[in-house]
Amino acid sequence: MALRDVRMARRVLLAGGLAATAVGVCGLPAVAAGGSRRAAAPEIASTADWQAREPSSPVDVLDSKPVKIVVHHTASPNVDDTSQEAAFALARQIQDFHMDSNGWKDTGQNFTNSRGGWLLEGRHRSLEVLTAGDQHVQGAHAGAENPVSLGIENEGTYIDTDVPEDLWDSLVLLCTYMVSQYGIEPGEIYGHRDFMATECPGDVLYGRLPELREAVGAAAGRAVVQPAVWPLLRPEAAGPSVTALQLLLRAQGASVPVDGVFGPQTQAAAGGIVAAGGAAGVSCYATRLPEPGLFGGSAWAGLAPVLGAGAGGEAVRAAQVLLTSRGRYVAADARFGDRMTAVVREFQFASGLAATGVLDQRTWQRLLG
Repeated sequence: MALRDVRMARRVLLAGGLAATAVGVCGLPAVAAGGSRRAAAPEIASTADWQAREPSSPVDVLDSKPVKIVVHHTASPNVDDTSQEAAFALARQIQDFHMDSNGWKDTGQNFTNSRGGWLLEGRHRSLEVLTAGDQHVQGAHAGAENPVSLGIENEGTYIDTDVPEDLWDSLVLLCTYMVSQYGIEPGEIYGHRDFMATECPGDVLYGRLPELREAVGAAAGRAVVQPAVWPLLRPEAAGPSVTALQLLLRAQGASVPVDGVFGPQTQAAAGGIVAAGGAAGVSCYATRLPEPGLFGGSAWAGLAPVLGAGAGGEAVRAAQVLLTSRGRYVAADARFGDRMTAVVREFQFASGLAATGVLDQRTWQRLLG
């Protein structure tokens, strides 16, 4: 089949799946009429197809199902060659880099998606195990999330470049199949930066993740709840989230200004938290150099404590700054009193969270997001 025919077949399959989902039996939404459905397996080239090296040691196959999907970009050039041969060559380059430079046993991600829309198995046995649908091949793509997440690297760099239609269509198809096979919630599709301090998968692709979740949910006949995620701070960022970070750092004993600017002193202190919490490091193919000065992902969780009535200190002040920035005034007195509890409850209720009056991780994420 010619490349043009393959692309057309994929688009027809995707369009047909979305159309059938949008209007179900008797004109009712398919989610209401029939609930979730099994998705057809997309065409995925195996490691044998692209002539992968053997892993340096056996890959880890866990007797549990993944519960998340993590989307990456390869941070490689946005090439014009969208052939299958080019996709195979990319897969070999990624594997060589991950094994020879990173010292990993095999390719880090479970699957690769090329700019031409070609889907490839990444880490050995990922395709076999996905097809069976009851185990998980642990990759090396998202730090502490590896035991519970599938990783997809998307060819290219999407910091300020649009996502090719063929790549997008294949990404929707692959994620829909994963959701169908494992029962993953469509809202549990994340970007690499949601867990680690990295630009990946680039602002453009990351900005389309809500759209991806909705497309996958529609194709799979599943309701979508958009997740709360941690923000990514870059050098010289400014605003309430930076002020909150500075106060949270001071609560940990760091000597940083409280000026709302993510300057060198704050970056240095935050970088120590990133490294200590395992949120540093890179895995995307062409990201060979560290990304200095970034703060995000799970590093926030290590700083933002659970707070309730009677708490006090700089962490409470951080929450008060964020609440005030969202139009819910509380005195910046570093005290978690009755007024603070009431305002937290109001914010939680308005955000669709359980109105407990306790500042938990999801509430921090909503405040910072």
